[in-house]
Amino acid sequence: MSETENRTEGAAMPVVGYAPGAYDMFHIGHLNILKRAAAECDRLVVGVVSDEVVLKAKGKLPIVPFEERLEIVRSIRYVDDAVPDLHVDKFDAWRHLRFDVLFKGDDWRGTERGIKLEGELASVGARIVYFPYTIHTSSTALRKLIAVPS
Repeated sequence: MSETENRTEGAAMPVVGYAPGAYDMFHIGHLNILKRAAAECDRLVVGVVSDEVVLKAKGKLPIVPFEERLEIVRSIRYVDDAVPDLHVDKFDAWRHLRFDVLFKGDDWRGTERGIKLEGELASVGARIVYFPYTIHTSSTALRKLIAVPS
């Protein structure tokens, strides 16, 4: 695990990582992100996005209820803390949690939102680490597989 130097006091400070997500229909892609994120910080906080925020961001509600998604994530051994994420804008999450590193799937890299967020986080000394998006297993793909024709 890594540590960062506190420039004002010279003391080593633990690196806090933040991995927000809906974590709907928890699958191997989610687990891989959390495992990799935990390896790159001293303390991993996972933000489980509320139903309202998922609806705003993706235009659809999660299949698994919020409290169940939060409990599943909270039970993963790589996770030090799981908290509700009530923010569409992840810089608002930084204002609340003051993490050092935000972990996102690389589907955000180079997007307007990703570039904006990178700049905002850099202005406060935080950064984004992108992980490869798991194309073969995703909540969207799982949702399509279990969809019942109407």
